[in-house]
Amino acid sequence: MKLELEHFCDLTVELETPMELGNSMRGTRRIIPIIGGHVEGKSLNGRVLALGADWQTVFDNGVAELDTRYCIETHDGALIDIRNFGFRHGPKDVLDALARGEHVDPSKYYMRTQPRFETGDERYSWLNHRIFVGSGQREKSTVYVSVYEVL
Repeated sequence: MKLELEHFCDLTVELETPMELGNSMRGTRRIIPIIGGHVEGKSLNGRVLALGADWQTVFDNGVAELDTRYCIETHDGALIDIRNFGFRHGPKDVLDALARGEHVDPSKYYMRTQPRFETGDERYSWLNHRIFVGSGQREKSTVYVSVYEVL
């Protein structure tokens, strides 16, 4: 059976300066606070609340393991938890440019995620039972993720 993807929404997530925890047994750990943003889509619109973070691990080979958790408040007042797990990697020079906060064409690196939405609001409860994937782009203080529903 063939899977299809349908564009669901676009996330714009604003970031604070990363807090470096240093090297651990798994890699270099950092926490990147999420301080706002917005979500736009056919079925989901609202704002990203300033309460969340990306608990990131960067391995020796340059692969960044992304592990975010934050909250969306919809245009009509529902609260939706989003957990977004994924990976970012690419050539060393491209990753170095990203680390310096430079704009890099997102086709030069891989940034894919698995967003999972959860809410108790009946109007959006269908989100609790759907599979989504995302394609991301990192800028100096913002991450953009285009989210697709797996049909």
